[in-house]
Amino acid sequence: MRSIELLAPAKTADIGIEAIKHGADAVYIGAQAFGARAAAGNSIEDIARLTAYAHLFKARVYATVNTIIYEEETDAVLHLIQQLHDIDVDAIIIQDLRLLSLPLPPIPLHASTQMDNRTPDKVRQLASLGFPQVVLARELTTDEIADIHRACPETSLEVFVHGALCVSLSGRCNASEAMFRRSANRGECAQVCRMAFDLTATTTPSPDSPTVLLARDRHLLSLRDNCQIDRLEALMEAGASSFKIEGRLKDADYVKNVTAAYSQALDSIIAKHPDLYSRASSGHSTLTFTPNVVKSFNRGFVRDTNRPDANFDTPKALGEPVTRTTRLHNGDGLCYVDKGKLVGFRLNNADTFRPTRGIQYYRNQDEQWDKIIKRPSSQRRLWADFDLYEDRISMTDEDGLSTTISFPAPLSQTCELARTHQGENMRRQLSRLGETIFEAKDINIHLHKNYFIPSSTLSSWRQQLTQQLLQERIAFYPLQRQQHTPVSIQTAKPFELTHAPDTPLMTCHYCIRRQMGWCLKQPQKHLQPTYYNLKLHTANGTTFRLEFDCSHCLMKLYMDS
Repeated sequence: MRSIELLAPAKTADIGIEAIKHGADAVYIGAQAFGARAAAGNSIEDIARLTAYAHLFKARVYATVNTIIYEEETDAVLHLIQQLHDIDVDAIIIQDLRLLSLPLPPIPLHASTQMDNRTPDKVRQLASLGFPQVVLARELTTDEIADIHRACPETSLEVFVHGALCVSLSGRCNASEAMFRRSANRGECAQVCRMAFDLTATTTPSPDSPTVLLARDRHLLSLRDNCQIDRLEALMEAGASSFKIEGRLKDADYVKNVTAAYSQALDSIIAKHPDLYSRASSGHSTLTFTPNVVKSFNRGFVRDTNRPDANFDTPKALGEPVTRTTRLHNGDGLCYVDKGKLVGFRLNNADTFRPTRGIQYYRNQDEQWDKIIKRPSSQRRLWADFDLYEDRISMTDEDGLSTTISFPAPLSQTCELARTHQGENMRRQLSRLGETIFEAKDINIHLHKNYFIPSSTLSSWRQQLTQQLLQERIAFYPLQRQQHTPVSIQTAKPFELTHAPDTPLMTCHYCIRRQMGWCLKQPQKHLQPTYYNLKLHTANGTTFRLEFDCSHCLMKLYMDS
């Protein structure tokens, strides 16, 4: 049986706790430094607080140390990893293989997608280096994931299933560093792919031929977002076991909604195949809302991350399309695209709003939804059973952990017989678990006679058992540790240290030719002109030269000299 993990992002410890409450089996969070989202750092104390909460439900916490590391930073990063080990973080996500040469503490390492993990050979190599879990490239097809799983069946494969998509292959985007000295591989991405560009080309192969303007001020590299919620079962069949939601810069509302939606989807699949899959953590979430991924920030969705498409009009969130059946509210935010630009406004009076014919409106802020999602919207609980006997009372949780209070004397010697049946009151008192992490499932009364037990006594037993069982869970957590023997790995110098002009600034499965309908490998429905020497131009005067490797369906960007 394969253990299935829903992995949610945590900008802060509090957001991580909300992710656990809403169904995450694990969360990933950045520490104060060396994370691929420099703006999402957290103190060791906050990560420790998140870890303690998560472990109550057998949920895991992964810390990101997934930037390239400069030589002068090795002492600092080693100290950070030691601190994360000491607070029982479950694993460290790393990008730079040179970390393996350090005397690391015995904490599992996961291979970041920034390593560009896309082949069986690469994953096999990482497994041989001791990585139990590998984060696969976003652009892989289901068949490619299946090939990797067959080649490396013991390695846990982590796949991105929701959120923003980088236009470049992960770990191979140098555009931000080249333009602004803000390296994406150092956690400081300036999001060049979300900028507006002009596109020019020539109609003959000669670079000296006159150029034509093909697009002006369009977001030609801004991909739509990833959403695989309808393909989870296929990914599970392919061998994926960890399903990752992107978004370590997203707020709590986003994490709560998207996590809950994917958790419900995974539960539905596992219910169909209980002999094949199980959830990696314990407990159940009780929601006060109906999750809907369309309600949270998105740029529109792609289904095929191997052949993604872009939204040329805007890199911002459009929201959900407004249809005739959409119920609008006062205060809703609406937007529409006008001449390639996004126009937004606030709806002051929903009753008097009359849409203009021919315009597709989108709701990018739902006032009623926002009010619901900002409130406490889920509780996570562990099922627990009580068993009351003549000489003891016990409490057992869903993982089989149990605690018992033995009575000084049997109830037959300390309790009088009651005139009315006491079973209902016993169950009512024992089930009042309040704000604890437990919820009563079965309360079994194994008494031979109808004893009168004061409610205060039942309440005292319940409180003692709950505290004892909580301590059992804290001690029970199966923390995994992994010894490391320092090993030197030869790696090429990063672009940040070389700025080699022959290094592509982006390498993409996304293709402007394909997006425009000019793909040279696909038959054209209508005769299209062939363009050469395609270039992208930014408003600040930077020019990128495009090269196309059609045999591998890759597009590369270089800084134009």
